[in-house]
Amino acid sequence: MGAAGKAAGPLSHRRRWYPDVVQQVAPPGTFDLGPGYLDPGLLPVDLLRVAYAEALAEFGSAALSYGPNSGALPLRALLADRLGPPCTPDHIMVTSGTSHALHLIATILFRRHDVVLVEQVGYDLGHAILADSGLRLRAVEMDDSGMVPEALERALGAAGDTPAFVYLNPTFHNPTGLLVPSARRRELLAVAAAYGVPVVEDDAYAEISLTRSGMPDSMAALSGYRGVIRLGSFSKSLAPGLRLGWLAADPETVARIQAHHVFDSGGSPNHLASLAVTTLLATGAYDRHLTWLRSALRDRRDALAAALSANLPERFVFDRPAGGFFLWVTTDGKRDERGLVTAARNADVRVLAGARFGRPARPSVRLAYSFNSPPRLTAAAHRLAAAWKSTERRLPCS
Repeated sequence: MGAAGKAAGPLSHRRRWYPDVVQQVAPPGTFDLGPGYLDPGLLPVDLLRVAYAEALAEFGSAALSYGPNSGALPLRALLADRLGPPCTPDHIMVTSGTSHALHLIATILFRRHDVVLVEQVGYDLGHAILADSGLRLRAVEMDDSGMVPEALERALGAAGDTPAFVYLNPTFHNPTGLLVPSARRRELLAVAAAYGVPVVEDDAYAEISLTRSGMPDSMAALSGYRGVIRLGSFSKSLAPGLRLGWLAADPETVARIQAHHVFDSGGSPNHLASLAVTTLLATGAYDRHLTWLRSALRDRRDALAAALSANLPERFVFDRPAGGFFLWVTTDGKRDERGLVTAARNADVRVLAGARFGRPARPSVRLAYSFNSPPRLTAAAHRLAAAWKSTERRLPCS
């Protein structure tokens, strides 16, 4: 497996980035700050080419067969080592990503019409997956440190249907980039445990730390993997086309999910991809790639933040996120959020309105810095600043 460890970063392979091959392609001339995708130049084509070859060389025909329901043991063992005690391979199930894991949880562990407590502002497509599964969503108030424990307690203690679980994205939150501090995580866990309600922790961005400071433990680790189901993904750290992720929970919960007949029929998802990633984890190539990717994303974040800081009107504010893909810009209530999105679109910059993600306290937009190079992000920020300054001139004097 040694050859997989040689490449520290990919070549750019833009020539096949076109409609009907990838999910979304921006119109020519548009600066697309909408999607939570990696720039094509950040996708490790050459690294994965070697990894697939090494997986086939090492595992042979077993790599092309049905995988065990919970996923290949070599990958689960390596993931358990990364997550640390008390996690074992029996705590882990391989999935097609966090979206797939969320759908499995919603449809196998819970029932239609169950109530789920979600963040006041949160991952829009995660919320949509839960709603499409027949679950009813109730939003819980947030502050600058995440979901408010007192608000969670009120929601859990309210008369009516007892919520089935709490869905949170505490690490480099989508859309705000927030990193929920350890003390707040413990408070939320204590409230949920007091009511016997499990937590689903969506940690899709946990590997994308852009800070050299220490990271808080996951909520799953803080709970000893009891009462928390943690979701992880290689879509943000390697490539979404792998369709590979995992969930970690107590072994009894994992056993319930993997016993579904869909896995008896088809085995674990993306078995060959999981063995290719196994080679990257085993050789250290994955961690070397992560170091390179984090540096590249840090440059992108810093370029966008610097250009916005230098050019945006004072009433637009944002925090520089410590990781993830997104920068969350807010402004005062005098501005119309749709007007900001329209002004950006007229300047050929695509951004996403805050209302897409819930009910933000102030007009907001989400900007993704993962999908464009630093020079393009700088140019996009200049266009945004000019477009939003024009909306300032149309405001009445205060």
